[in-house]
Amino acid sequence: MGPLLLMIEGRQRQKRWVGEGGPGGPTFRYFTWHTCVLGIVGCAIMMFLINAIYASASIAFMLLLLLLIHYLSPTSSWGYISQALIFHQVRKYLLMLDVRKDHVKFWRPQVLLMVSNPRSSVGLITFINDIKKSGLYVLGHVQLGDLNTLPSDPLQSQYDSWLSLVDHLNIKAFVNLTLADSVRHGVQHLLFISGLGGMRPNTLVLGFYDDCLPKDKLVDPSLSTSQSTDPSDPSQEPEQQPPLFHFASLRGSSDRQDYGEFGDGKVLGPQEYVAIIADAMKMLKNVVLARYFNNFDRAQVLSPPSSSLGKGAVYVDVWPVNLLHPDSCSYVDTCSLFLLQLACILNMVRAWRKATLRLFLCVEEGRSVRGSEEKLGQLLKELRIKARIYPVPWDQQVALHWQRQGKWGKKPSQSPETTTEEKKLRTDEDEENDDDYVNSFPSNTMRLSDDYLSAVNKLILDQARPPPAVRFLYLPRPPADTRRYAAYLHQLELLTQDLGPTLLIHGVTPVITTDL
Repeated sequence: MGPLLLMIEGRQRQKRWVGEGGPGGPTFRYFTWHTCVLGIVGCAIMMFLINAIYASASIAFMLLLLLLIHYLSPTSSWGYISQALIFHQVRKYLLMLDVRKDHVKFWRPQVLLMVSNPRSSVGLITFINDIKKSGLYVLGHVQLGDLNTLPSDPLQSQYDSWLSLVDHLNIKAFVNLTLADSVRHGVQHLLFISGLGGMRPNTLVLGFYDDCLPKDKLVDPSLSTSQSTDPSDPSQEPEQQPPLFHFASLRGSSDRQDYGEFGDGKVLGPQEYVAIIADAMKMLKNVVLARYFNNFDRAQVLSPPSSSLGKGAVYVDVWPVNLLHPDSCSYVDTCSLFLLQLACILNMVRAWRKATLRLFLCVEEGRSVRGSEEKLGQLLKELRIKARIYPVPWDQQVALHWQRQGKWGKKPSQSPETTTEEKKLRTDEDEENDDDYVNSFPSNTMRLSDDYLSAVNKLILDQARPPPAVRFLYLPRPPADTRRYAAYLHQLELLTQDLGPTLLIHGVTPVITTDL
């Protein structure tokens, strides 16, 4: 009995040493960490002096009891000591994480994924959990409303469902919910306040804005259990099990009567959507747009049938070039390197380790294909990225671009019969076109034709043999002129049409260095 009591006393002194008893415990005049350590060592020595066998047995019993409590996690009404210890350690190390000591060598993806409704975002949530690897992962959600007109905070009752979702999907993520008058303002709030200390999101992930109807991919465990039970068994009462998730119905479903602000169930318009992208880039956040992840099944994608083309291989296609600007075919700018880094991180995840990266090199006639391929291969070697390089000739597609059709710098001539009002209108148009020369992307946004975008889209589809699990594409900056936001979004939609799971990626900060 003596060794057991001494062990308990030593444990109590250890708790006081690490502050596990909480900030409200008593303090004594001669209490220091030195006296705590002296008491722990003294108790341990006395245990073995009394009886070494019983002392060893007591320590083994205590360790076994701790393991059972830790892994079985029985429900406790008096709290969890481990939470107090974790809080103490996490707070101490978060304060030591100094943002002024950040370096590109230690960069890692810290992702804020905006989720409108988890029921249609299961595939995207699980995929981003892979791509963030060991970085920070935050699930963000904006609920429209004004706290002045509400009797209480409507978000407090939703946290349990979101935390249950995290447990159900077995992902490592935090949850941040906010109440705002618009989605744009809500995303701004989350970008400003998400995270703590040196752990803050550096990448914003958004679902793509299109007209595809969302599908409910979130199966409630309690509902599935009740549906699979035998109704003839009187001992089973599924009504006693409340639903695990309390999320709203998807837009387009029969039980939803809310048609949204835009009449189609959406609470966000295309103008506001592109404005969110522009806001994130202004805040120096990397931006990722995810399209066609509604039907993404991670288990099915990573285990393709052996009878399919490619004999069960998994491919990740990477196009690290701005496809909307053929004259800017560079693989060494910040955005391209960020795109390569994310693809490499995904390939380093255990589940995706067997996937093959296919890097497509767009070349034109008159350029040395072999020289470009060797230069890109040397870059990948320096970055220690394993990928197969596939040269892709795209002269036919580039020929459809407005810069190659001789329209650069040409302005309509005025006939002698032009009236004064027509001259004034054309003068205004010329001034607007002159502004386009200052900022090349708005000019590019206005002049890009649907034929060119469709041709580039077909080019990407033709290279997919066998089809990849996911594609990584270059995301251009939004135009400076907000009037062209709708055209910008339309061009992204044509570029990614029918491509399957696709990520449009834009990086704003360096993430790769070859310096040791």
